[in-house]
Amino acid sequence: MGALKLFFGACLLLLLSVTQAGRHFRLFRQYVLQQREERAMKEAALRLGLSPHRPVPRSWHLIETTVRQPLDHFNRQNPRTFDQRVWVNEKYWRRPGGPIFLFIGGESSLSMFDVLTGHHVELAEKYGALVLALEHRFYGASINPDGLQDQNLLFLSSQQALSDLASFHWYVTQKYALTPNNTWICFGGSYPGSLAAWFRLKFPHLVFAAVSSSAPVRAELDFKGYNQVVAESLSNPVVGGSKECRAAVAEAFSTVDSLIHAGQLEKLAGDFLSCKPLNGTTDLVDLVSSLADIFMGAVQYNDEGIQGGSVAGLCKRMVNQTGSPYQRLVAVNKGFLDSFGVKCMDNCHEDSLKELRDTNSTMSGVGVRQWVFQTCTEFGYYQTCEDSSCVFSRLMSLLPDLDTCQEIFNISRERVQEAVTFTNEYYGADHPKASRVLFVNGDIDPWHALSVLKNQSRSELALLINGTSHCANMMSSSPTDPLPLVQARKQIGTQVGECWN
Repeated sequence: MGALKLFFGACLLLLLSVTQAGRHFRLFRQYVLQQREERAMKEAALRLGLSPHRPVPRSWHLIETTVRQPLDHFNRQNPRTFDQRVWVNEKYWRRPGGPIFLFIGGESSLSMFDVLTGHHVELAEKYGALVLALEHRFYGASINPDGLQDQNLLFLSSQQALSDLASFHWYVTQKYALTPNNTWICFGGSYPGSLAAWFRLKFPHLVFAAVSSSAPVRAELDFKGYNQVVAESLSNPVVGGSKECRAAVAEAFSTVDSLIHAGQLEKLAGDFLSCKPLNGTTDLVDLVSSLADIFMGAVQYNDEGIQGGSVAGLCKRMVNQTGSPYQRLVAVNKGFLDSFGVKCMDNCHEDSLKELRDTNSTMSGVGVRQWVFQTCTEFGYYQTCEDSSCVFSRLMSLLPDLDTCQEIFNISRERVQEAVTFTNEYYGADHPKASRVLFVNGDIDPWHALSVLKNQSRSELALLINGTSHCANMMSSSPTDPLPLVQARKQIGTQVGECWN
């Protein structure tokens, strides 16, 4: 096996802020992914008893391989295939009857750390499980060279991904001579959290149970609830927010909107360090979306190690610094750019469209073009600011996202709405009627608004963790974890080990 080097962009799978989100959210997400990878690398090195640059010993039975999958599971006359990347950790498996823990990939690449670190690996060590991680089709290395071309993206869907999981189940069963006594439990966070629940829902004969973390199982075209949660979190004292902070953010963005309506675009471009002049409404949407990203990212990834990028850090700057709320927002934006070594904001909408049209695939990080395609054809998830509770710019409407679907993929607004409706009909939205599924969410995570928050039955359970953010429970345990998170992990462990195993 290769050395324990940094794999950029794997770890605990994140939902993008979708199409109209500016580059600030991408910077935020990149940094979070890097930080998670670095923590995972250090943790894995400690588990292995190695320095980060020494190879994994053979005794760990860590395997990277690929599985040949049909490109189209629903048309067996189509002979095309692709190779899907798999990671396997046999270290803790109590052969031959130990359970199988399947970590499901999503809209980013996977790495060896997905079978070496995380709460699911801690549980695998405790309960003697074989740990598997399957990368999602069309992301990371699990894509053909021409995979991002429009005609091939038609084979990218959650339904095809679930069929990949079923096919993979058969492959593993044959390879390891498994029997019905080997209990399969799947784990996933964010979109893969939805896949985990849906795998149990659609293939109950294959997977015994699922832990579904931060899973937006209800598709929604106009996702107003995202920024409602952001606003609530900015005023939540548990995470360092306050009413004064929420009011200051709202006033700052109200001033931005007033300057836009007054036509003072040069002032806005200068104040917020725009790389190019602001030309037209689409550039302005990119500007205000990028500014909102700073706060949206801080809520979604609260306390992920970005300097000043937590709710408490941002609120301190928005409330305690001198000057008007608008001037504080200018300073917050400059500090954000400085922390990433970026000199200016790229608010050119045409540049964003050019990036989305790029059909060259990358083996690491998040697949932006692929994920935007899935939002247009399955989920929506477009985070708008048309609700009265939103603290950001009213320019953040539904129309820019729908226009992107049309411009990039020639998918009309009507077809996007039809796709969202079908997804909810197919999976059951936030009442999926599954069994042996545990839905886990943090109450400051904006995505919890689309998940299952209350017990649906005696075996379809929900766990809402106070003061925690996106996929926080999936991380490895840490001495600094807040008490509600510690207690939640104990509950998850009890469910996995005593009720399902």
